[in-house]
Amino acid sequence: MSGTGPVEAGEGTLEQEPPPYAARPRGRIGRYYRRHRGAVHAAVAALLVLAGGGHLYASRPQKPPPDPAPYPSQAVEVLYLDPVTGPGGRVTGDFSFAVLLSVRSGPPVTVTRVTQPYAGLSAASTPAAPFQTKSHSARKIIVTLRVTECEKAPRNPGLPFLDVTLRNTRAIQDHSFILGERYARDLSQALRVACGNDSR
Repeated sequence: MSGTGPVEAGEGTLEQEPPPYAARPRGRIGRYYRRHRGAVHAAVAALLVLAGGGHLYASRPQKPPPDPAPYPSQAVEVLYLDPVTGPGGRVTGDFSFAVLLSVRSGPPVTVTRVTQPYAGLSAASTPAAPFQTKSHSARKIIVTLRVTECEKAPRNPGLPFLDVTLRNTRAIQDHSFILGERYARDLSQALRVACGNDSR
């Protein structure tokens, strides 16, 4: 054959370019990688395990939050016990009576104020407010009502109540406790004694 032109390569002798992944990295990073290939693979594997573990930890089922503490008025009960008489068993112008304050559930409850709704009477408690009562316990309280003005004191209180300010970790509340018919009867009797038997 005679001819001019470039010599063509024979079949199967063409130079093939290496696939991209076979190319070796060059430069400082390439030399570091060639020297520490095992350590690099271990670090990458550790990072993948940490990322997977972090994802599993973040997506784990969460415990529901604990129920909030009850409002203090929902956790406290106040029961009328009996009148507290003066020396010699006399009922005096100051009418003292005992109540039982119970904290049924939740955190401790602090009584910050004890009062009553009538303009002609003042109220004080023993122990003096503020005082605290622990959960699942009860405390006996002596409440003393003093007549300050007979004209403004109730003549025949129907369902008298006691105003108490309560505080726990959830809230501060003013609550009125109706102490029942026996308390109404004893209070009426005490007011008659304190203000005389006049029919106002």
